[in-house]
Amino acid sequence: MLWFFFYGQKHRDESEKTSLHEDGISTYLQYTTMSFNIARNGAQKRVVIVGGGFGGLKVANALRQSPYQVILIDKNNYHQFPPLIYQIASAGLEPSAIAFPFRKLFHGCKNVHFRMAELRSIFPEKNIIQTSIGKIDYDYLVLATGTTSNFFGNKHIEEEAIPMKTLSEAMGLRNALLSNLERSITCATEQERRELLNIVIVGGGATGVEIAGALSEMKRYILPADYPDMDKELLHIYLIEAGERLLGNMSPISSQKAEKFLREMGVDVRLGELVTDYHAHQVILKDGTAIPTRTLIWVSGVKAVATDNLPEFCFGRGGRLKVDACNRTEVADNIFAIGDQCIMTCDTNYPDGHPQLAQVAIQQGKLLAQNLIRLAHDKPMQPFRYKNLGTMATIGRNRAVAEIGCIKTQGIVAWFLWLTVHLRPILGVRNKINILLNWIWNYFSYDQSLRIILYAKKAKEVIEREKRETVTHWGDDLKKEHDIRQEDTPEANNKPKE
Repeated sequence: MLWFFFYGQKHRDESEKTSLHEDGISTYLQYTTMSFNIARNGAQKRVVIVGGGFGGLKVANALRQSPYQVILIDKNNYHQFPPLIYQIASAGLEPSAIAFPFRKLFHGCKNVHFRMAELRSIFPEKNIIQTSIGKIDYDYLVLATGTTSNFFGNKHIEEEAIPMKTLSEAMGLRNALLSNLERSITCATEQERRELLNIVIVGGGATGVEIAGALSEMKRYILPADYPDMDKELLHIYLIEAGERLLGNMSPISSQKAEKFLREMGVDVRLGELVTDYHAHQVILKDGTAIPTRTLIWVSGVKAVATDNLPEFCFGRGGRLKVDACNRTEVADNIFAIGDQCIMTCDTNYPDGHPQLAQVAIQQGKLLAQNLIRLAHDKPMQPFRYKNLGTMATIGRNRAVAEIGCIKTQGIVAWFLWLTVHLRPILGVRNKINILLNWIWNYFSYDQSLRIILYAKKAKEVIEREKRETVTHWGDDLKKEHDIRQEDTPEANNKPKE
């Protein structure tokens, strides 16, 4: 059947080009929407949102009753809650507790459509994007794809380390941790056992601090019960931070308290040390120190998800799209970027850009939806001003740090604040109750029954479909047309030949 698919794809590609040259752009756009199967609704303008994180979902929800046709695109069919991903990795919560399907969110909402796809290219001059399932045109485009792990150009570490940015990555880390524990009680050599029971976490931000604390509690409460024939003191947890203190976006007081909590819990905190390589099951530091391990967890930084076919001048630090006070990009006035994917330097309180936090994305998403509605009524847009609602991180049971305005608190009060703040935005009543009951049970029992090593097996049909998608729908036809147009410009014709 594969030959039939590739023949059909070739025929469709030729049809695209024919319709583009013979019937004009209107026929071409009509054809490109077929893969999405979302027809234009008369003169109703279309807003395409790429990314269903905090910001993108906020825009889509706020436009439910708007005069726009809204299309939400995400590579997953669910919204995930990143602040609790570390609890999935440490087997503290079920994956479904922090995920909620997009389609369920928009039940009965006729003007909002969801498509599971991945953005590949943007063609601003045509108001078209290319995705893994085909092309779609837009009147307004909102980019909210967030960030991915930043390995700072170290390809070898990128291949070897275990990131923890997404739900699937957290599940992979959970499986690795649990399977390494199982292997450690059956391995043949002490060297291998040492490598299996050394856990190295790189990155002293909130995620690194929280996963280090969670694993420390697992060592203290879970290992003696689950592995009675193992000496729990053989498990070593290292937290390595290149900076001079943990939680660099918080005050020195909070940083010192977080470090104190972790050291009391048995975590080996190493500050001012840079990881340069990982070789032969050893983490190599800049000073030459080697730490044997088979679990290298990388939470050292993030960068914006790459956006193809846009000029370099529109990108700022960390690959983030530069935007004005209304979140408009420098590419076109009808292309917006919000949350972690954008950098806004016109906010006087944040001249270097806003912190890449959930609240920034939520507030920008809310205002952008309001501004799009204002545009529909021919009203001017309002500029964005970030309201800092505070920062917090949990280290373990009754241990947390929180900063809300001028108030700085640590310990059990901060811990209860953290629980309340992170439970409230969870989507779905069932998920809220499930997480709350899990937390209560874990608090009193010091145990969870979620330590299952489970690897999902993909169906053959899904594997074949993914293979086909890797070689199709890359927008080569529009890129080629763009290149030809660029070659025909006066600037290109006057360029001296080499």
